[in-house]
Amino acid sequence: MPRKPTTRAFKTAWFSKAARKARIGDPALIAAIREVMQGQADDLGGGVFKKRLNKNMHRSIVLGKGRRHWVFAYLFAKKDRANIDDDELADFKKLAQAYDRMTDFELASALRQGDLLELCDEE
Repeated sequence: MPRKPTTRAFKTAWFSKAARKARIGDPALIAAIREVMQGQADDLGGGVFKKRLNKNMHRSIVLGKGRRHWVFAYLFAKKDRANIDDDELADFKKLAQAYDRMTDFELASALRQGDLLELCDEE
């Protein structure tokens, strides 16, 4: 019987630092990813999603083109800016495609190098 592909969630090293400063921990990010997977996020197209975090004080950009890998890529405070601009959205769409094309080897390498950090579900 073929194995069902596993859905995994990650955060970039940059996002990890920003989330730590905003006091947003992995349990909140895991809950947010579950909501994104259920359609409870703004779909900006091309595998780019905007998800509200931290009691609506922050916005995150989540990449999940193939919905096999979900990556928290960007975080900003609602009070600092309303949204990302069109150029940023285009760049995030390209990045979502790149993450979707990553092989297991490339993913393991990004994890080893610390470019990506995996969110671990404690359940």
